[in-house]
Amino acid sequence: MPQRVFVHGNGDIKKTLVVIFLRGGADGLNMVVPIGDDAYYRARPLVGISATSTVPLNSMFALNPRLVPLAPLFHAGDLAIVQCAGSEDQTRSHFEAQDAMEHGGTSAGGWLGRYLRYRPNGPGGPLASVAIGSAAPESLCGAPATVVMKSFEDFALGERAPAALSALERLYAPESGALGDVARSTLAALGRIAQLDERSYTPSSGAKYPEGRLGDGLCHIAQLVKADAGLEAACLDVDGWDTHFAAGTLMDPLMDELGQGLAAFRTDLGSAMKNTTVVVMTEFGRRVYENASLGTDHGRASVMLAIGGGVRGGKVYCDWQGLQPDTLEAPGDLPVQNNYRNVLAPVLAWHSGIAEYSRVFPDYRISPLDLCS
Repeated sequence: MPQRVFVHGNGDIKKTLVVIFLRGGADGLNMVVPIGDDAYYRARPLVGISATSTVPLNSMFALNPRLVPLAPLFHAGDLAIVQCAGSEDQTRSHFEAQDAMEHGGTSAGGWLGRYLRYRPNGPGGPLASVAIGSAAPESLCGAPATVVMKSFEDFALGERAPAALSALERLYAPESGALGDVARSTLAALGRIAQLDERSYTPSSGAKYPEGRLGDGLCHIAQLVKADAGLEAACLDVDGWDTHFAAGTLMDPLMDELGQGLAAFRTDLGSAMKNTTVVVMTEFGRRVYENASLGTDHGRASVMLAIGGGVRGGKVYCDWQGLQPDTLEAPGDLPVQNNYRNVLAPVLAWHSGIAEYSRVFPDYRISPLDLCS
């Protein structure tokens, strides 16, 4: 009987974590709107989102109308929203805030790279972590192996792939030990990638991804998940969330793509979503008060989203203290109530069973949210 070849170094583990980073400081107050707080509308008489246009989640919060596709996920218990989320960084600098958040501490490497290196279930395969784009984010620094791709063609062997793969299989067939294991898992991953064709791919159940980098990236990730290619972590960056000017004009198309893309990903994966978790995060939020340019300046807390496997959804995680001036952090910012590490920790635990976080998030004492089952 031929030996079964696993793409993953410890067997074909089915769980996949997808991290979407909204770069630029996404305005969480205009994404998940505190419609029950009159102070929000006093602070934002022009850029605030009208309560009548939103999709209510509970008596306090509602979704921006551009995020309507996420409402069914929330009410079905597939989407959890963490309001007042962020880091301890006080600089309000994009570079410094992103750098601190992606490193997750003062040690070398990124938090996701350290997790993939030290998680309990052993080393992954050649496609354990993938960054969709032209470069790997800092959060993946230190990962045992990371593939960076814009399309599947970046990871293909060209027209002679079948012959090349066959020759390599014969070459490494006699090898035993670590070299043989790595070679066979790599060839298995290459073989599965070679079978993927993004141009002819038809998403399942009528799912329709929006045009753009986010939609394309989520579609690629869905194909990798379905191919059982050993994907454990995928990163996808979305630029453009720095809304100092004309906030609505800038944010509306981004939120359209985010809402439609996440909903399509959920539909496309179907039952595989039970083993796939998507986390959406940003480096900081925006000032509570609108500015003179119909925008908002750099602030502190924003919002995080968690969708899919293991998530206790249908809830906005937040002890809302209101937006009265005496509750804000100078110079008028929403205080960080939920540190991003405490949001990520229960997701990582659900994916791998990790219980000790000191290697993943050094110099920080984790107090995980009750976010995952």
